[in-house]
Amino acid sequence: MSLKYTIQSLRWIKALWSPFKPFNIKWYVGKTQVGTPYFFPRKWVKYTEEDIQKAMEKHRANKNYVQHIDSKLYDMYKNYTKAVPIKVGFDWCSLGWKTKWTDTDFRYEWGPVFTFVFFGYQIAMMVGQKDVSHYWEAWLYYEYATDKTKSKRERVEQCRAEFNQTWTSHRHDEEPVTTDYYTKILKSKYL
Repeated sequence: MSLKYTIQSLRWIKALWSPFKPFNIKWYVGKTQVGTPYFFPRKWVKYTEEDIQKAMEKHRANKNYVQHIDSKLYDMYKNYTKAVPIKVGFDWCSLGWKTKWTDTDFRYEWGPVFTFVFFGYQIAMMVGQKDVSHYWEAWLYYEYATDKTKSKRERVEQCRAEFNQTWTSHRHDEEPVTTDYYTKILKSKYL
């Protein structure tokens, strides 16, 4: 993993110095249960000779695959890797997000996680916020889509104007409730 990639994947830490409230840290200690993000902590290892032989056998048995000469199959599978659980070690994942319909339609997927695993037990530090998707999606818009030549206050105004975070929830037999999430996720001096 390159240093440039690592620095870019930790960019979410900038939220601490932004107009957004500081994110929360939640801890978990116990049997391994916290994923990074979809799987338990794991590492990638090269195929063993046994793995290569099993893969070649499976390949030859499947009539839908193109048949290869065994030496070519062997060369192909010898470069494969597989995921194995971490017995002892660290794992982490960055803030997970994507854009959906446009390059500024930010969607939150998962929060950052740092974890240490030791023979089936885990200490995990999870980064989050109470209104997690509203928080991170608005911060992503602020970070990537607002005019960086302007002041923080002007960028917040742009964010609020262009990336609405006012939502109305409807519950059976109750009056609708409208919430402006910016009032919950921004520091008070930027409201």
